[in-house]
Amino acid sequence: MKTRVTEIFGIKYPIVQGGLAYLAYAELAAAVSNAGGLGQITAATLRSPEKLRKEIRKVRTLTNKPFAVNFAIARNNGQYQELLEVAIEEKVPAISITGANPQPIFERIKGENIRTLVLIAGVRQAQKAEQLGADAVMAVGQEGGGHLGRDDIGTMVLTPRVIDSVSIPVLASGGIGDGRGLLAALALGAEGIEMGTRFIATQECIHANEKYKQAILHAKETDTAIIKRTLGSPGRALKTEYTLDIIEREKEGATYEDLQDSISGKANCRYIYDGNEAEGFGWAGQIIGLINNIPTVQELFDEMILTAENGLNRISNIIGEGTHQ
Repeated sequence: MKTRVTEIFGIKYPIVQGGLAYLAYAELAAAVSNAGGLGQITAATLRSPEKLRKEIRKVRTLTNKPFAVNFAIARNNGQYQELLEVAIEEKVPAISITGANPQPIFERIKGENIRTLVLIAGVRQAQKAEQLGADAVMAVGQEGGGHLGRDDIGTMVLTPRVIDSVSIPVLASGGIGDGRGLLAALALGAEGIEMGTRFIATQECIHANEKYKQAILHAKETDTAIIKRTLGSPGRALKTEYTLDIIEREKEGATYEDLQDSISGKANCRYIYDGNEAEGFGWAGQIIGLINNIPTVQELFDEMILTAENGLNRISNIIGEGTHQ
């Protein structure tokens, strides 16, 4: 496949693995890159510069293909700066930015040969990213897992809206996990896709507890819930008694301080690492309704490309027949 995304990032297929807090480590990133996509490791959850440097070097022992480092920059949080210095020193091929104003990062990496992706959830964010010099934006619709935009715009509408508003390449994200989603994104005008939840349910996502993977495997598309909406940072997670309790407390007026322990990274890890459903939660998008196996990343890519090709042939036949009538 050839799009501006494959050319800019030097990859075979325009498929990017999401940042996946606490799960995006070298093994998964390398598997995605080796399969022809752009794998990522997440800087924020590695916390220390030494750990990030070690993980970047580990990726390079597992693949000689391009990969990216994800920077989730929360508001008023300057801790990523030391991690960014490591990424620059290690000459990583690409970085992705999520969570807050990316301007300081763009100012720091100016002149460095690093490709950039910015995750956005609206037109204005996309235009701002383009102005700052982003190579591409990833438009995440409200079907996605993890943190989302506040406007509840679905991927089907958001993607073409963003495409019409910027000149840089746009990747579609949210509710995509197979070849049909890839083909649909390309049909909408996107030049690639980002997937998060689907990559959790792969064999190389070795840090995800089996209970988490099985929950994704057996859940329906209705089995997610949005937490933290009243706090201004909505995120889609698996629907459990734990997450429903958070939502109930929000309805009752709980503040960030009230909920801090329940929505923390530690609470996330208690479920995704330890399988402790009573004391933690796991992010997941509505695509869980279409996930029914735990393949290797290579098997997933093979299936996706074949499905996309078959879908394209089907569409060509439909349109071809119509034009010859």
